[in-house]
Order: sequence, then structure tokens, then C-alpha cells
Amino acid sequence: MTRAGAQRGASRMADVAEEHLAALNAGEAEARTLTEALAIDHTALLAVTLPAASEALRTAIAEAQHLGILRRMATIGSALAAHLPADELAELSEHRSDTVRGWWCFAIASRRDASPAELVTAVIPRIDDTRFTVREWVWMALRPRLIEDLAGAIDLLAPLTADARPNVRRFASEALRPRGVWATHIADLKQHPELGEPLLEPLRADPEKYVQDSVANWINDASKTSPDWAKSLCARWRAESDTPETRRIVTRALRSVQAPSTDGGAKR
Repeated sequence: MTRAGAQRGASRMADVAEEHLAALNAGEAEARTLTEALAIDHTALLAVTLPAASEALRTAIAEAQHLGILRRMATIGSALAAHLPADELAELSEHRSDTVRGWWCFAIASRRDASPAELVTAVIPRIDDTRFTVREWVWMALRPRLIEDLAGAIDLLAPLTADARPNVRRFASEALRPRGVWATHIADLKQHPELGEPLLEPLRADPEKYVQDSVANWINDASKTSPDWAKSLCARWRAESDTPETRRIVTRALRSVQAPSTDGGAKR
């Protein structure tokens, strides 16, 4: 791999440099791509992160290593929540390793004694994490709890669309994507995507491309089962919000379906 390729991070497992993988497994480096995050040996990472971990915890993490990525992270999070005292668990939220911070997100999400609102409040620092991998882990960790009460989750997330932090606004959209990457699909939003409009409308001209991409991906997800809704929403947005930001969102949102006519979208 070239030096430039190494700096960008690996896109294939075979391209993860041995030295970098060793640093990831030692908790001394952060993943630069999701591929690198998938390559991590969680048993090795646990050994250096919590050298005094109980046998039960070590066994749970070893068994989780062989699961699919989301089940792996959820199982590790639940095991950490069950076997670590609160103060030791809290320390993981600021760990140098983005994977360990991800563990913490899933550990917090496993708490059945906390409401979704309390969980979101607890993980805000990780929603606004500097590393994109953690920002992915946190919405995937909380998503199962949020969709238990979809209407309540939409009401909970809607105020976050006005947050000054782009990462928080992006979370408001990304957490309930109808077909979220690696995540269980949300049938109600696939068939009735209009339910999610309180999360999308405030972001239709967001200045940050990171947020724009999430909004566009949300609509693209829904367009695969509700193409008429996606076309109608985007036509209205183009008519009501003729900005470069909205145009970019609309173009990306309709990539899986035929875009509405320019004339129809331009009428006011």
C-alpha cells in the first residue's frame, strides 16, 4: 500500500497494514475506515483496555468476536454493562480507541432502566465525537431502543435538528433512516415515510454536507418503497427552497428513482 493509501485508510481487509492493525488491537490508534473497524480483534483490545477483566467478561467478548458486527458490538456492550462497575464503565467513554468508545455507546444503550430521552442525553458527547466511526456506532446502538416507540422517538429527535452542532443534527436524521446501514429496517417508515418529515423538513437546506448526505440518504431509503412520496417531497422542496443546499439534497435523494420534471418542480 502506498503512503497516501495508508493515510486514507484501508477499504479492504487485506489492505489493513499489520502495524496499524496491531495499534488498533492495542487501543493505540483509531480506525480510519469502517473496514479497519471490522478488522479489530476485540479480545485483544479488551486485554489491553481492561487487563483485570473477569473471566466471565473475557469469555463473553471472545464469544462475541464471531458474531456479525452489530450483534458483536451489542453483545460486548451488554457484557460490559453487566460486569463493570459504573466508574470503570464511564472511563471507556473517553478512551483513546474509537472502538472502545463504541463499546461504551452500546453499553449505555443496553440499560433498560433508562428512557430513550435519558439515553440520548447520556450519549450526546459521542454523538458529537471527533471520529466518524463512533458517530456511526452511537446511532446504531440507540436505534433499537428508539424504534420501540417510533412516534415518541421522532418527537425526541426533532428538537435536535436545530442544534448548533452538525453532528447532532445529522444524528437526528440518521438514527431513524428507514433502511439504515447494517441496521434493522423500520417497516413503518418504509411504508409511511411522511411520519419522518418532522426530522427532514428542518434540515432541507442544512449548510453542512455531512447533514445533507444523511437527509438525502433517508429519502433515498424511503424512495425504494415509496417513490411517489420521495418525488413529491423533493418537488415541493425545490419549489419552496431553491438553494444550492436543497438542490444537492434533492439530487442525491432521488438517485434511485426517476427525478420529477424540472418544470413541475419549479412551479410555485
